[in-house]
Amino acid sequence: MSNFLKTSRKLVLSSNQVLLLVACYFTLVFNYPFLSRLVKGGLSANDISFVFLLSLPIFLMALISLLFSLFIPTKIMKPMLFLLVILSSVIWFAQVNYGIVFDYSMVQNVFETDSAEAFTYLNTAAFVEVFAVSFIPIVFIYLVKIELNSFWPSIKSRVGLILTSFVVLLGVVYPQYSDFSAVGRNNHDAINYIIPFKLIDSSYKYIRDNYVYPAMPYKVLDESPELLTNAKQLTILVVGETARAQNFSLNGYKKPTNTFTNKLNLTSFKHVTSCGTATAISVPCMFSRLNHDSYDKRIAANQQNVLDIIQAAGVSVTWLDNNSSCKGVCARITSIKVDPTQESDLCDGEYCFDEIMINYLDSIIAQMQSDNKLIVLHMIGSHGPTYFRRYPASHAVFLPHCNRSDIQNCTQEELLNTYDNTIRYTDYVLSLLINRLKKISNQNGTNTQLLYVSDHGESLGENGVYLHGFPYTLAPEDQTHIPMIYWNSQRLEQPEQTCIKALDNKPVSHDELFDSLLGLMKVKSSTYQQNHDIFLPCTRRTQLVAR
Repeated sequence: MSNFLKTSRKLVLSSNQVLLLVACYFTLVFNYPFLSRLVKGGLSANDISFVFLLSLPIFLMALISLLFSLFIPTKIMKPMLFLLVILSSVIWFAQVNYGIVFDYSMVQNVFETDSAEAFTYLNTAAFVEVFAVSFIPIVFIYLVKIELNSFWPSIKSRVGLILTSFVVLLGVVYPQYSDFSAVGRNNHDAINYIIPFKLIDSSYKYIRDNYVYPAMPYKVLDESPELLTNAKQLTILVVGETARAQNFSLNGYKKPTNTFTNKLNLTSFKHVTSCGTATAISVPCMFSRLNHDSYDKRIAANQQNVLDIIQAAGVSVTWLDNNSSCKGVCARITSIKVDPTQESDLCDGEYCFDEIMINYLDSIIAQMQSDNKLIVLHMIGSHGPTYFRRYPASHAVFLPHCNRSDIQNCTQEELLNTYDNTIRYTDYVLSLLINRLKKISNQNGTNTQLLYVSDHGESLGENGVYLHGFPYTLAPEDQTHIPMIYWNSQRLEQPEQTCIKALDNKPVSHDELFDSLLGLMKVKSSTYQQNHDIFLPCTRRTQLVAR
């Protein structure tokens, strides 16, 4: 082995030769998902030529060579190639095993995910596959000696590679433009699979938006919101995690995943869509005045959200988090983070089961000054891939389940059972919360209500796709169709109760949360849009209309 290394160290290549060899590896190995996707798309089209299919690797090779030659200087070539290989091998693993696309929202997730959440994706299978696919290029880059030329010859050589790559691209695309255009139209998402193009583009945009652009001034949307009730009211808003609507038996699912709440006289909205497919997008979006179509992270983070406005009206607002974070939503209100290292049977040092949040309720309520209170509970819910860590062993009802993080190696039955156990446990926690609210209401006459809505859904191997975070326009319904549940302490008049239950088939989305929450809290605000208040047809809250 030592002789091999000594011999290999004598290998001397020009910088262009090294870039071309690495580009060839990227083309044939890292971009296998992209090539296979386009080949399948081409084969499904009867008028696509065989020559076109053979030209795809040449096209991709020229494209990657052009990227490398434009942005990788000779003097720092090795460290840049090392980094690209490692990152690309991780992306390759995610694409092949989970169908994950590294667009802007996925890069945002990577930057904003805490260490405990990140480690759930690490397992033996991941290490083995990433090591196997990155070993050859890493050893080659390490061993090869790059020939260094003087400045002008080096520039001329690099310009030559750039021009050659560009000419090859034109030579491949121009004669077969109709074929490239046809396959591109039918596979418009394919560009998201090119490694490392989408990663570089999305990373650049994320860094630009968060670290380069100047800070935006904070915008107050309503300087004088008004609370229109003197009655005691306690509202709990539960933000679910990774729950999809089709796995709720309240919505017609065949397994009894809502065993605990199905007799609690609540309303389950069956046609609800999320603002995004990942927590980093959905959570700030759902509390923002911006809607799905106009959402911009920087704008949303620098203006009042609905919790800020409700607090400004005189309501005591507290955010309790058992997830990674509130994604900036709770920046200006009282917030508490569940400590996973506390001594409790519900915590293991890294995570706590969602039931732990109930232990915080009494102290939170006691510290809130107003008679009108809003508590937001941010669940860890059904966060994958370690679904088996989201519920106690006593709640492993659907068996066999998948007690591993490399979920692509579980059977479909095991994976569904494990996920359904998380939904059933969420249902159990919701029932405990509702029973606690019932008790409070009976004790002191407080009007109590609970609204549960998930941040996004989840893919569980359907069509080879796992987890979440797909670009929204490409995302399957599994990732955007979410559950929403509403319950109150029956202090509304019977016609209003009946009316609310009749809303269960109304199509709604996260866009309605802002105004519906203002309505539920009886807060009059200039930001209120009555056409987005889900409950308005039943409560006739005309006094909340903007001034």
